Formats: sequence, structure tokens, C-alpha cells
Amino acid sequence: MRYERLKKGARPVLAICYDFDRTLSPGDMQAQGFIQSVGEDVDEFWRQSNELAEENDMDMNLAYMLTMVKKAKGKFYVTKKALAEYGAKIELYDGVESWFGRINEYGESRGIDVEHYIISSGLREMIEGTSVAKYFKKIYASSFLFDEYGVPEWPAQTINYTNKTQFLFRIEKGCPNINDHAGVNEYIPPENIRVPLRNMVYIGDSDTDIPCMKLVNSYGGHSIGVYDALRGDKSKVYRLLKNDRIRYFAPADYTAGGEMDGLVKAIIDKTAAYERLEKKHVHDLLEMRENDDTDRT
Repeated sequence: MRYERLKKGARPVLAICYDFDRTLSPGDMQAQGFIQSVGEDVDEFWRQSNELAEENDMDMNLAYMLTMVKKAKGKFYVTKKALAEYGAKIELYDGVESWFGRINEYGESRGIDVEHYIISSGLREMIEGTSVAKYFKKIYASSFLFDEYGVPEWPAQTINYTNKTQFLFRIEKGCPNINDHAGVNEYIPPENIRVPLRNMVYIGDSDTDIPCMKLVNSYGGHSIGVYDALRGDKSKVYRLLKNDRIRYFAPADYTAGGEMDGLVKAIIDKTAAYERLEKKHVHDLLEMRENDDTDRT
């Protein structure tokens, strides 16, 4: 099967990758309407889900997906449409609604194409129901396989902290399809890589984001830890910074003129400057090689 492959364009790309829960939204998406609708206490729902995982040596994301389906049985169908409707009710942090257009516009002014991606253990079907879903080039998240009636038959995809990093490599090489194993493992000369890891920003809030944060950091990219401004608890981001998991932290406030706004715009400025220098370097290398060939003839 032939898969879509995205090629490097004339303009540099900056990929901003986000976790979702407690990064763009103040809480777990399942706890913003769904769990309450099945008549379950939120803490009790998660206790039972985690217990199911522990007792069966089961992936915790598969456990919460099964728990959702089982808890809804006899009350309503967990359909793709219903999950999108719950997604539409998800609360977003201040400024998120206007963030993507504003950051894209700033990137455009600096000669940078900004792309946005979700890499989340949450449910893709719920994220697709949010008002900001249209801004993401790709949503990598756990999801169901649905039958012809839109009812879940089986998990289609589960994303946890150990496999999140594969999606950074897919973005890097322009291989968005999760089944394109050949493409993501193919060698691509550095000058032809679509989105170098140095041109990635990873924004997250917790230990589940550490592998992505560490990978992005190690290649010169930018990892940002966020915390809830209303709660003001910075203990997680302090620990992430101390352990060299993140380069920066900021409140999860995406309003114009805020700390996050200024930080990401500064990263765009740095990316634009670096890419101009890199373009000059590649040009000079090519000129040198052409002259070497001429001298030999």
C-alpha cells in the first residue's frame, strides 16, 4: 500500500506538539461530562479502571477505554457521534481558542510554516469534537474501531508514554500514517528532513510526556512544561526542569501577550534565524563541492 509522504518545502516548518489533558484543557476529558453521565464518581471511575489494568496486567489506556464502554452499557451507546458531542463540551484553557491562528500568523510573518499536532493518551474521537480540532495537522490519540452503526468494536489505537516518541519521528520524516513502517524507518539525508527535531516544540504537563520532552531536548528542540495558573502548583515543572526534561515552563494560559505567547514567538524568531544560517551553510557547501569538481576536471 502506498502512503502519503510529505516532502520538505521551500519554507522551514516548526511543529508544535501538544499533550491534551492538563495542557490545553484543565482536566481529564472523560471527567468533563462522560463519567458523570454514566452515574459514576470521577475518582471511583479511575480507581476501577486502574484496578482493571493492575489485575489483568493490562495497558491502562485500554483499561479506561473498556471501562467507558462497560459503564455506559444499559444507559446509552458509546458511539462516535456521542463521543464527539462530549468533546464539544471540553473546557479549554484561556486563550486556546485564538492561539492557533495567532501563532500561525506570527510564523507567517517570520517566514515559518507553523504546524500543530496532538500526541495524547486521551480519546481522538473526543478531541475531534472540540472547537479547535480543525487547527491540528494530525491528532495522534487513543481511538476506537467502530462498526457500521458507530458503536465501538475494538480499540483501534492506544497511545501511552512509551510509544509517544514514534509520532515525533513520523512528523520529522513526513510520514503521518501510523502504518507506514517503511517510511518512518527510511534513511533521509539531513538536508531533506521535513521537520528536523530542532524545529519541534513539545508542550506537556506530566511524567507521561518525559520521553518526548527528552527526545526533543536532545536534538536542540524546545520542551515546555505547563502548570495550571489558578492552582499555582509548580512542583511538577520544577522537577521536570531540575531533571533536564524541559527547557522552559509557563502557566497554561494561551492568551495574547501572555508568557506562553511570548515564549513560543521567541522560539519562532530563533527558528527563523537558525534556518537562515543553515540555508547559507548548505549553499556554501554546495558551492565548495561544485568548485572541487571543476578543479578535478
